[in-house]
Amino acid sequence: MHNFLKFRYFLAFLLLISCGETSTNKNTPTATEKENSAGDTESANGTKVILFFGDSLTAGYGLDPEEAFPAVIQRRLDSLQMPFIAVNSGLSGETTASGRNRLGWVLNQKADIFVLELGANDGLRGIPLTETRTNLQAIIDAVRSKNPDTQIILAGMQIPPNMGKDYTQEFKSIFPELAEKNNIPLIPFLLENVAGISDLNQGDGIHPTMEGHKIVADNVWAVLEDIIGK
Repeated sequence: MHNFLKFRYFLAFLLLISCGETSTNKNTPTATEKENSAGDTESANGTKVILFFGDSLTAGYGLDPEEAFPAVIQRRLDSLQMPFIAVNSGLSGETTASGRNRLGWVLNQKADIFVLELGANDGLRGIPLTETRTNLQAIIDAVRSKNPDTQIILAGMQIPPNMGKDYTQEFKSIFPELAEKNNIPLIPFLLENVAGISDLNQGDGIHPTMEGHKIVADNVWAVLEDIIGK
C-alpha cells in the first residue's frame, strides 16, 4: 500500500508540470494579482501585506480562489483582527526561472511579508539543481533589494525518489540551506500531512482539496504566526 501511494504520488506530481499552464506571458499580471492591487492603498492606510508568490499550490489549482490556503490564512487574520491583507500571487505551472522573470511586476505590490513557494516544477522536470538554487537566491535578493525590510519566508518542497536518490536528497536540501544562508524562516515541507493522502487531494492526486488547503494553511501559519507576532 505504501509503495502504491508513492507511485500514485509520483504520477500525480507530474501533473504539476503541465496543469493550469497559462498561454499568457509569465511576465503579465494574473487576475488574482490585478484584483489585489488595491493592497497598495490598504498598506498606505496602515494595513500590512503578506504576498504569497508561488505555483499552482499557492494559486489553488482546481478550486475557488477563496478555498486556496492564502485565503484561508486571510480569514484567520480577520478573525484575529490582525491588520494584514493576504495577496495570492500564485501561477500554475511556474518554475523558479519563470517566477524570477515575473517577479519584477509582482514587486510593484508592496510586501511586508513575502512567502516564497517555488521549485517543485523544477525538480519534476529534472532541471539542474544549481539553476533552481540560483533562481531562488536571485528572487530572495530581488525582494530584499526592492525593500530591505520585507520579511521573507521560504516554503520547503520535496519530490518523489524517481529522479534518483542523490537528486532527490539534494533537491530537498536546497530549501533549508538557502533559509540558513539568508537567515530567513523556513516552512519545512509545505505539503506536510497532505502529500500522498488521497482524501486530501483532488483527482490528480497532487493538488490539495479544500480540506487539504486548510492543513497547508496550518503548515504556513506555524511559521507565519511568529513573524506576525514580532
